Amino acid sequence: MNLFDIIGPVMVGPSSSHTAGAAKIGRIGGVLLGEKISRAEIFFHGSFLATGKGHGTDKALVAGLLGMRLDDEKLPESFALAEQRGLDFAIKGIDLGDVHPNSVKLNLTGINGKTLEMTASSVGGGSVRIYSLDGMDVSFSGDYPTLLIHSLDETGLVKEVASLLAHKAVNIAAMQLGRAKRGGNAVMVLECDQELPTELLAWLRKVEGILNVTYLSLKE
Repeated sequence: MNLFDIIGPVMVGPSSSHTAGAAKIGRIGGVLLGEKISRAEIFFHGSFLATGKGHGTDKALVAGLLGMRLDDEKLPESFALAEQRGLDFAIKGIDLGDVHPNSVKLNLTGINGKTLEMTASSVGGGSVRIYSLDGMDVSFSGDYPTLLIHSLDETGLVKEVASLLAHKAVNIAAMQLGRAKRGGNAVMVLECDQELPTELLAWLRKVEGILNVTYLSLKE
């Protein structure tokens, strides 16, 4: 345990789980979409739904979608800022079943038509866990540069991806694999110790069998 685990993140309050975590989830969603968000459907579950408004969860999440930092003093003004920047959003309730009580589902649409469905939880102290992307089960924190690859379930593809990362001296901190069915669509989630160079992402997008490459960078 480190000092951050004890005192939590530097943020605009009042709650690390309901405010900082929500803002972080919004930021991750925006980065993964890869373009400016024009429309966001926000579905709060559990405690987020029951007490989120009082804790500013709604404003924090919208602030995150706008790319605002956790300690931005204008975070409570996010609704007005969203209107100014052309972000249309709707907030609703949902029952996501047996998940963490501080959970939210996002349906995002970008200005160029890209879409992203993401489900995530704020697990305390400003930490979050992303556990669903476009209907595929995943599990990552957003605390590492993270590579997400949607592909066909083909023999040798994981080895080829790992080899390309090794060629650029990128160390894999954690890897998880999932697939809808044998020979169907699959997903790789690779949390890395270093940021990935842009040429590596370009190489990956050209690999036969890879359908989509999404990269979560920690760079501001």
